[in-house]
Order: sequence, then structure tokens, then C-alpha cells
Amino acid sequence: MATPSPKVEVVLKNVCPQLGEAPHWDDASQTLFFVDIPGCQAQRYNTTTGQHDVKQLDDQVSPIVPRRAGGYIIGLGRRFAELDFETGKTTVIQELDPGTPNRVNDGKCDAKGRLWAGTVSPAPGKGFTEGAGTLYSLEVDRTVKKHLPGLTVSNGLAWSEDNRTFFFIDSRPAGNLYAFDFDLEAGTIDRQRVVKQLGGDKAVIPGAVPDGMTIDTEGKLWIAFFNGGAVMRLDPETGKTLQKVELPVTQTTSLSWGGKNLDELYVTTARRFDDEEFQKQPLAGSLFKITGLGASGTPAYMYEG
Repeated sequence: MATPSPKVEVVLKNVCPQLGEAPHWDDASQTLFFVDIPGCQAQRYNTTTGQHDVKQLDDQVSPIVPRRAGGYIIGLGRRFAELDFETGKTTVIQELDPGTPNRVNDGKCDAKGRLWAGTVSPAPGKGFTEGAGTLYSLEVDRTVKKHLPGLTVSNGLAWSEDNRTFFFIDSRPAGNLYAFDFDLEAGTIDRQRVVKQLGGDKAVIPGAVPDGMTIDTEGKLWIAFFNGGAVMRLDPETGKTLQKVELPVTQTTSLSWGGKNLDELYVTTARRFDDEEFQKQPLAGSLFKITGLGASGTPAYMYEG
């Protein structure tokens, strides 16, 4: 195989003024969906036509996933909801963590069309309340299943090609990458183990936090590092870093395979700093695309409920 020669380019400049996140590639329409969480914006970008649409909502939003029957499923504050993108109308399906300041963070659908997403508890002035989040799944019958309590920043998710292993990142405090045995039919996880600590006192990039994650056709994980200005390819069997691609901004947040051959890596970024720092990072909050990686992904799943 030829040596990868990655190319990083801006797709949409400064499109997320605060915190771009949760990219989801819809292969049928060649469209990328993503959000600006605190900006309360759901966005879609059709890579064929170049059309870019922004829908302003009334609460923080993440993730956004197309629904097989039409429309979209989103995390809206601490609720799962339906979204009609054309009108902006939202319909609440389920509320999570009632009576808390929590909100839904990153999420994806498994091969059966369940939406897995976790909550975080923002703590003013200190980031997030440790242990206050939970990983849930929204089942296809629209009930909610609770899987993993005690999380701090529920983040990146991915499944192995055979659907026997579920990978998951709790970004803080240690930034652990976990693996679980996954039962696709039952929609359950078991036998939690640490693949590698990626943050905290053993950060693979000093001062950086592991954030969003995806997987390629060879079973290797791709992880975005917030405050690390990079995405990394990691072998989940050995924990070794196989490849690192740097971007011209520090706050890389999440990533998704896209393009006609699913060999383009779309990367969302944030601008969580003051104007002085923005002068040094004028592309912060942009949507990027990385090509020439020598790797590719598989189509993302829709919500089937």
C-alpha cells in the first residue's frame, strides 16, 4: 500500500462559531449533518450541490441522525426529540436525567438502528460535574435503555465490523478509551475494559482531551483530540498510534467518513476561546476535510424507530 499523503482543506469556514460537533454522513444524499451545540444549531451540507443549511433551535443540540421514516432524531437539551429540518419543529420523545442541568452529547446509531448517546452535566466555571453523566440508547420502539452511569463526558462511539465490540470514550478526567462486548440483537454491552488512557496524566497529546471517534474498514479507530489540533489513527488491539494528522486549529472535536468512496474524513472544530486567540487561529470553528489517508469507512446507520 502506498504511503498515505494526507491533505487538509477547509470545507466551510467558521461555520460553527462556538462548538462544532457530531458529524453524521448520509451516504444516500451525500450530505453531512453536524451541530453547533451551544449555538443551538443543526446544520447540513450537501457535498454534491454545495448547499448549506442552518436550522436555529431553542436548546442545545447534539447529535443529529436521519430517521428511516423521515425527519431526524436529535438530542435537544436533555431530551431525545424528532426534528423537521424544513420547519424547525421539534417533538420530544423522551427526557433523560430529569431535574438535572444535564444535556445529551455525542451519539450514533448501531446496526439495528438504535440511537446510543450519553449525557454530560455542565458545571459553570469548572467544565463538567464528574460522574454525573450516563450512556443511554433510544430503542426503535422509542423506549430508553440505561447502560452506563457514572460518566463525566460521554463522547466518541464506534462498533467493530462484526458488531461484537463497542468502543467508547469518556473524555474526562482520564480520557479513557473503553471496549465492551456488544450484543447486537439484545442491544447490550458487557465486560468493560480499558483499551488505553488517552488523556489526563497519560495524555497522548499533552493537554489534549480525546473527543469524537470513528472506525475504518480495517478496524482501526480515528479519534479527534480537543486542544490537540489533530486526529489520530489508533490500533485498538495494541493501543498504538498508527497515524497522526495535524490541523491548523487546536480544538478538533469530532469526525466522520464521507464522500462517494467513504475515504474523506470530515472534521468538526470549535472556537472556545477569546478574540485574541482567534486572531492566531482564524479557521477555528470551520469544517475540514482530510483526504489521502489511505483508509476508508462504512456507511453510518439511520434511526429505525
